[in-house]
Amino acid sequence: MRTRRLITVVGCHAGGEIGNVVVGGVLPPAGSTVFEQMQTLQREDDWLRRLLLREPRGSVACHANLVVPTTRPDCDAGFIIMEPTEYPAMSGSNTICTVTVLLETGMLAMSEPETVVRLEAPGGVVEARASCRDGRCESVEVTNVACFVDRLDARLEVEGLGTLTVDVAYGGMWYAIADARALGFAIEPHEARELSLAGERIRAAAREQLPCAHPQNPEIAGVSIVQLAEPWRGIGKVTRNAVVVAPGRLDRSATGTGLSARMAVLHARGLMQVGDAMTP
Repeated sequence: MRTRRLITVVGCHAGGEIGNVVVGGVLPPAGSTVFEQMQTLQREDDWLRRLLLREPRGSVACHANLVVPTTRPDCDAGFIIMEPTEYPAMSGSNTICTVTVLLETGMLAMSEPETVVRLEAPGGVVEARASCRDGRCESVEVTNVACFVDRLDARLEVEGLGTLTVDVAYGGMWYAIADARALGFAIEPHEARELSLAGERIRAAAREQLPCAHPQNPEIAGVSIVQLAEPWRGIGKVTRNAVVVAPGRLDRSATGTGLSARMAVLHARGLMQVGDAMTP
């Protein structure tokens, strides 16, 4: 078989959420920042995302990450996140996958028992602390970009669901967060299809009715993901949620950006304080 192009991709997942990592065969896109490089990739070379995420090589449940040199002196590497319908500014599970691959392939030096990695994501700098043993990453803890609330208790008209009240918050991606119980959901596995359908309807309505933009980068704009969450149970207790990723499936992982957005909402409501932990 004649090879026209060779791209090296390392398979990885975080909590079941697939985040494969491109480590060779693709030159960095043009741009003075990783955000600008992401825009170039989206505008001029979207073939890479389609190649990796569409069948037969991928599926709607796959994400991919392109490792690029960082443009900042305080970072170790950069990465561009590719998802089935968008290029998000940040992703928790994809950060974990990228850090794991960089360390376990030797692209970045691993130190045991802990390695600190600073990555330039399109949405800003994130710091990861990887617990390492015998040349493997056992766990990765991520310090996210700054997260904040855009609006609380916003009214939203959703086809087939009526008038809802949602919170809009930024956790590295723009979220609309709705009350799962008010929609009749207990967040159980058998509800997966209906949760996905409801989430997509909410996402489409929120993009149209609730405009939002990052104050430091207005090009990071518009709700692109939805969280259906049960009421807050309190510190130390499990509070369940389901995150619906476009074009309509449930995230398999805990969804770092989603947890960050929800925590920003809970902090804005006075229900969480700095240093509190949330158990999803």
